[in-house]
Amino acid sequence: MVRFLRWTAGVAAALLVAGCGGGSSGGGQDEGKGTGPSEKTGPAPASASPSAADLPSSLTSQQLDWQHCKATGDSAMPSDDWRCATLKVPLDWSKPGGPTIDLALIRARATGSGRIGSLLFNFGGPGGSGVSMMPYYGATVSKLRERYDLVSWDPRGVGASEGVRCRGDRDIEVAEDVDATPDTPAEEKAYLRDATDFGKGCQKAAGRLLAHVSTTDTARDMDLIRQVLGDRTMHYFGISYGTELGGVYAHLFPKRVGRLILDAVVDPTADTVGHAENQARGFQRALDDYLKSTGQEPKQGSQKIVDLLRRIDAKPLPTSSGRKLTQTLAVTGIVLPLYSEAGWPRLTSALNSAEKDDGSELLALADDYNERNASGHYGTTSHAQRVISCLDDRQRPTLAQTKKRLPGFEQISPVFGDFLGWDMAGWCHDWPVPGQYDTPEVSAPGAAPILLVGNTGDPATPYEGARRMADELGKGVGIELTWKGEGHGAYGNGSACVDSTVNAYLLQGTVPKDGKVCS
Repeated sequence: MVRFLRWTAGVAAALLVAGCGGGSSGGGQDEGKGTGPSEKTGPAPASASPSAADLPSSLTSQQLDWQHCKATGDSAMPSDDWRCATLKVPLDWSKPGGPTIDLALIRARATGSGRIGSLLFNFGGPGGSGVSMMPYYGATVSKLRERYDLVSWDPRGVGASEGVRCRGDRDIEVAEDVDATPDTPAEEKAYLRDATDFGKGCQKAAGRLLAHVSTTDTARDMDLIRQVLGDRTMHYFGISYGTELGGVYAHLFPKRVGRLILDAVVDPTADTVGHAENQARGFQRALDDYLKSTGQEPKQGSQKIVDLLRRIDAKPLPTSSGRKLTQTLAVTGIVLPLYSEAGWPRLTSALNSAEKDDGSELLALADDYNERNASGHYGTTSHAQRVISCLDDRQRPTLAQTKKRLPGFEQISPVFGDFLGWDMAGWCHDWPVPGQYDTPEVSAPGAAPILLVGNTGDPATPYEGARRMADELGKGVGIELTWKGEGHGAYGNGSACVDSTVNAYLLQGTVPKDGKVCS
């Protein structure tokens, strides 16, 4: 089964379609700046962490040994600005003195004077690798680096932090032929059987870790990272799923909230069904905006795409690679360019080619989204995404419940509704471990003001989520900033108003008026 939606990968998808390069945020590495005279950092004073006495000193007194980063199988070695280290955290946070796992961290030191502290980044997913993404995003946040050390990490179960791979490349490619919108009882059976097989593969690969990769576990990891880095409060930049993680952190540690930016905000009030409905609206809204930009009437343009997808479902399209473009891969290929307005011309070209019975361009877009390289190797973001979200989500819609809701989904989005509706039944079907909650708890009474940025054209995390997160965080805590733009996320996406407001909040502590709008 190919997962193509659910706030995936945060900023990574937008960077793919925008063609962003990088690996350096500029400036040289100053070994003398920051928390100490060398590249080793230690914990904050015990008084800065009221619960420090509850954790063994083997955790709280860790000295991080920052070394040159190495290339990984999925990303090149970053520039000399960046250093990498490993942090030990409890496997099970209810037993902090028990077995530990390793988390991979990456950091670039502040370049200017007046250093504030560390700014921790999570780029979304869940399942996105911060160690791989941070160097690419460094140029976007170079202004912030003047006063912050830029820090990110691979959350537990992701990448270099005990990353989980649930099936091999060949099995992934075979699974791409499974119809994600079954039309017959046989296709329904194959769809659910594939979901069961994937879960078994995750259980075999992750073992005891499978029950300890929740958002709550990661939020507790974040606070240990803060402690060991030497910061009294948490300064954090969360994107997409990273906003949910930030909200959970604020709930658990409201008094340790420093300056938190939550961009492309996940709706914390939405359950499994609600998230699927939200994304159906969001992606259809983005598609409508794209169609208008090409001079098409959205309803007619959507119907043209629906007709194309039905034709592909009946007969997959040939491609220059020799592989076939299935209906599921075609939808995945349509989804990726909607993450950024910069991807719209590529979508136009791919759709035009598909109408002429050439699926090569849509397949290339789908491969980008699925992290498939030219040699046929797939990345594992979707694997980590699934093990984390299925541990979080308690709801498991049955086949019958899903089929009953399908007409409503198709009404919300003629192009994406059917896929997102069916996804509810398959994503966590027959999962080996139970989920933890219907919706995350993010209330944070007493926390410092948290800035929430919503984008009216965001497909993956519709902008309504920012207001709902603000309400859930509590009065005076959630401060909403709206951008009337396109694409997934707002900061660094072309709005000087958004960028200057975020910069003023993070660099000077200036909190904007709740409800400010950037047009």
